[in-house]
Amino acid sequence: MKATAKLRQLLREPGIIVAPGGYDCLTAKLIERQGFPAVYMTGAGTALTRLGQPDLGLATLSEMMANAATIAATVSIPLIADADTGYGGALNVHRTVREYERAGVAALHLEDQVFPKRCGHLDGKQVISTEEMVIKLRAAVEARVDEDFVLIARTDALAVTGLDDTLRRCHAYAESGADVLFVEAVRTREEIERVVREVDVPLLYNFVEHGKSPLLPVAELQSLGFKMVIFPGSIMLAVLPLVHEILGAIKQHGTTEALLDRMTDVVELFETMGLSEMLALDARLAGGAAVPSVTDAQS
Repeated sequence: MKATAKLRQLLREPGIIVAPGGYDCLTAKLIERQGFPAVYMTGAGTALTRLGQPDLGLATLSEMMANAATIAATVSIPLIADADTGYGGALNVHRTVREYERAGVAALHLEDQVFPKRCGHLDGKQVISTEEMVIKLRAAVEARVDEDFVLIARTDALAVTGLDDTLRRCHAYAESGADVLFVEAVRTREEIERVVREVDVPLLYNFVEHGKSPLLPVAELQSLGFKMVIFPGSIMLAVLPLVHEILGAIKQHGTTEALLDRMTDVVELFETMGLSEMLALDARLAGGAAVPSVTDAQS
């Protein structure tokens, strides 16, 4: 079954879709191996790890699509990908949808910030008009070739024009063909409950540690009525202090021996990405000739 069809099926079935954020092939594969039904490609993670830049709308369509393509080729679960503002006007959005779909992405989200955008949990955001975003969404719907490809409309209006305008935008975006709605940076339970009550389209919750939204458990989000939850930065935020700790140990002690219990070994690392399967394929292609074993890979 294609990834797009898998995601559509998940949307039809009971239960919430939990999609942790991966920023490269390794993190995406780890998410799949943990049994999650989908993986989310974070735009912030792409900008930070591939460009060395903060999440300020600096990543281009080509750069985002290249990361999405490698991740989609690495995992068999559906990939939900950040597509920022669509990288321009309606024609750009049309191209973005086509390129993401060709790259193997199962769903993307488009947001109504002005370009250049910024992380949804930073202050100082600006949004385009509802009418302009509707045009973009119509372009996205028309561009879709695979009818199972999921279009997620994100609005950042809450911090700019308030909750009433946010809800008006949600209705307009749903009428324009959005399959899922994503209200960024909801701040209180009251806002959450009103959004769920007044929006009759599957809803996505953005779980951002140290962000503006309450850190509600998945079970509670499901009971409130959310259909999807992403954890875009959880892995990145945890990696940073660990890297600092490892580098500090090297600098201070000249060894990482005291941290070995927190590290995997090299074979397990390679096995995460299919070492045994690849060596077996190599042996089959070689017609039974001797090839390096898994233990040889340690050298």
